[in-house]
Amino acid sequence: MLSDGTARDRDIARARLQFLENEDPPPTIVPEGIRNSWRRCKYLGIGTDEVVVPYQPDYDRESRLVRAAAPIMDRLERALAGSDACVIVTDREGWVRDRRVGEKRLSAHLDRVHLAPGFNYAEQFVGTNGIGVALEERRPNVVLGTEHFNERLQNVSCAAAPIRNSVTGRLAGAMNLTCWNGPSRTLMAALVQEAAADIERVLYESSSSHQRALLEAFQQATHYGDRPVLCLGQDLVLANSAASARLTGDDHRLLHRAADELGHAPRSRKEVQLTGGTTVLMRCRRVDSPAGAAGYLLELAFTDGPSDRDRSPSGTRSRTGARSGSGARSGSGARSGSAARSGSRAERDATRPWPLPGLAGTDPAWNTVSRTVSRCARDRTPLLLHGETGTGKSALARAAHALTGAASAPLVVDALDPQAADAVAGLPAVLRAAPAGPGRALVLRNVDAVTPEQGPAVARALEAAAAQGTWIVGTLHRAPGVPEPLRRCFVEAAAVPALRHRLADLPALVDCLLRRIGAGVECAPEVLPLLRRHDWPGNVRQLNDVLGQAAAGRRTYRIELRDLPPFLHSAGSRRLSAWEASERDTLVQALLETDGNKLLAAQRLGISRTTIYRKMRAYGITLPTRP
Repeated sequence: MLSDGTARDRDIARARLQFLENEDPPPTIVPEGIRNSWRRCKYLGIGTDEVVVPYQPDYDRESRLVRAAAPIMDRLERALAGSDACVIVTDREGWVRDRRVGEKRLSAHLDRVHLAPGFNYAEQFVGTNGIGVALEERRPNVVLGTEHFNERLQNVSCAAAPIRNSVTGRLAGAMNLTCWNGPSRTLMAALVQEAAADIERVLYESSSSHQRALLEAFQQATHYGDRPVLCLGQDLVLANSAASARLTGDDHRLLHRAADELGHAPRSRKEVQLTGGTTVLMRCRRVDSPAGAAGYLLELAFTDGPSDRDRSPSGTRSRTGARSGSGARSGSGARSGSAARSGSRAERDATRPWPLPGLAGTDPAWNTVSRTVSRCARDRTPLLLHGETGTGKSALARAAHALTGAASAPLVVDALDPQAADAVAGLPAVLRAAPAGPGRALVLRNVDAVTPEQGPAVARALEAAAAQGTWIVGTLHRAPGVPEPLRRCFVEAAAVPALRHRLADLPALVDCLLRRIGAGVECAPEVLPLLRRHDWPGNVRQLNDVLGQAAAGRRTYRIELRDLPPFLHSAGSRRLSAWEASERDTLVQALLETDGNKLLAAQRLGISRTTIYRKMRAYGITLPTRP
């Protein structure tokens, strides 16, 4: 595809074809950066006649990079209006996060080659292109027309520059300018580098604001006492000596992930198992700055240290204990040692399994929430359970309620039920009509779906039920979603961990779910490793559905690899479109039916074996080897 007919384009195109047909290195007429990229592409077996890229429609459209790039993108969009140019921002992994196009014809072409938000244009998927090379080599570059490895990209030219976080020096993303091939194509580099520098400046200003807020929160938390304190931002980690002596970089990442899940539930805590096996009890508070959320302030209590109750909320030791110690050293010391041993035993007990009827799992985070729910059920304490869909929030409430010896099951009311849509006669009326009194439990699912109009009436109905002795439980995805009128209805809150964060419980969960399906159903030994590879976005509910379908369609007395749905044979973490999912499933099915023989699968599907390999790489298909 030669758009301008220049001699250079013809020479580059000829050199590319010669390079693809034999093992000779590209001639020196090809720029060094393009030669290196071609070699990488050929080694990876990237296709030259079609664009097959991952797609991820669900991404953070309010990330720091997107917010920092927005004013620069707005300015460039106004400047390029009506022109044959397009500006694009990607994150550090090549995912397109924003795109502004000057003309419709170019926009339609970019859509055809999937250069659009949600798609990934890293070199490993598309081959030589401006974005991919800039991210791979960490420097600005220009890819002109026929220098693209993929033929479908050769009628455009692009310039890209990496975007770095000037505070940490790490790569944040890339800025790209794409236009039709033409005389001005070599002048793009200066514009794209200037735009990247502008985004870096905005990121720096945002980072400075975040860092000031984190530093102030950290200084306030560590002014008194020696409690381990950790401040986690995107580009900054602050730890006092009590925390830094016990934590590694991997621990910081685990705690940051746990803080993201914990949210802002009132009086919420979370136990996290660190990389060395130690369990830490974490209290979390989000730190905000004028530029938005800056990070988290974490107060930690290690299971082998003094109990939380031996310290005041500020992290210092109890003043009452200090005065007693000065007045009567021996007696006070004895009491203090006893309290410390009692607290230590309580914390050790908190890590032991806490089985609930009909449920399975011994993960520390699962034990913590199980104990909390059981205690709240016993004490009739209104509880808010938050966690991803399918984690078992309602099941926890039912099991803990049964553990109290109650004769009746909890009444479950879903705020998303269409019958609850009416603000007057809907959800509040259903809650008021629910049986109330000691021994009763009321579970309100999807608390965040309660409308502002319903909020006050729903809060009054819950408070009236609680006053009669009913145990009130609310469930939702994330704790910050609790409507303000309902917040005071819940005294405690607990986070239910996602299945992907407690995969050690997977064997016990599989056994428990299979017993529900039917007696005698079991899994072949090679099934469990495949189940462990999956992220389970639908959590335990999705696992239950998969096992039920596999058991219903199994061909022998046990569930085997071929009985599992095709998506489990794909290790890719991105979300696929309906068309991509159908293509992946067809490919996996053909491979399973041919016992992994790529040639036979290709013949059955009417495609080449090279395409089979390329599709397997694109979808992350790695079928286990049969014995």
